[in-house]
Amino acid sequence: MAKRVIRFGSRKSELAVKQTHLVMDAVARAHPGLEVELVTMETTGDRNMKPFSEASDKFGIKGLFTQEIEEALRSGAVDVAVHSLKDMPTAVSPDLPIVASPLRGDPRDVLVLPAKGGEAWEKGPVGCSSARRRLQLAELFPEALTAPVRGNVNTRLRKLDAGDYSALVLAAAGLKRLGLERRIARYFETDEIVPAPGQGILACQGRAGFDYSFLDVLRDRKTEVCGEAERAFSAELGGGCTAPVGAFAEITDDKITITGFCADENGSIMRGSICGDCSDSVQLAVRLARRLTGRNG
Repeated sequence: MAKRVIRFGSRKSELAVKQTHLVMDAVARAHPGLEVELVTMETTGDRNMKPFSEASDKFGIKGLFTQEIEEALRSGAVDVAVHSLKDMPTAVSPDLPIVASPLRGDPRDVLVLPAKGGEAWEKGPVGCSSARRRLQLAELFPEALTAPVRGNVNTRLRKLDAGDYSALVLAAAGLKRLGLERRIARYFETDEIVPAPGQGILACQGRAGFDYSFLDVLRDRKTEVCGEAERAFSAELGGGCTAPVGAFAEITDDKITITGFCADENGSIMRGSICGDCSDSVQLAVRLARRLTGRNG
């Protein structure tokens, strides 16, 4: 009898493929009766990294990295899509729910120096891909210069090593999944630079009504609860890929602590934390967002 084939959709980047294989390999090990197949595709965001393109106005900044894969899910060309949760729009279509997340990777941001030298990084531009990173780095190092940087991880590292930047701020999880942990010069703790909502979390997106019990082997409920809380904080603030919003949640016993960061249009920074029962995680996140912005909460 032929094996049932499960097709996993992914962006074409090296990091996206490696992350998808983490999920595929776990499923294959647990379910030898299934055949797993990788389907890669190029997204609008991969073709156009300009942050304010016409496409971003239509689909939203984060949707640029998921639009084509979601279309493949709807058509049945793929059965599961694997995304970095931080790249997903906070509003997910009901017909394409997030169906599982494995144990979270390292949520922290890190400092990366050129392969040769670069100790005096504060004197040159530090490449940061988001306002969230730039604003928080400026708090830690007021004299440091920052500049936007685009491209996938390897592209950014090439720009760094070519002398375009004196340092980069990147996500630890991506570097580790690419086997590039050796490039990390410093880890920023989550209270120094609050990560992007969902940073380090992989999200398996599926079609409503499809049987995803084969993903139970990798599902980590604590990771899912933290991801839901962080995204609820961002959604309450209207957070998008370019919005200066950060959120990090962690669970100890049955309690969840959520740390939030945001900034207004003038660059004024607001940050704070809230703690409570895991069962109230989303409500706590919303309450924190409202408190930081001066609304009821």
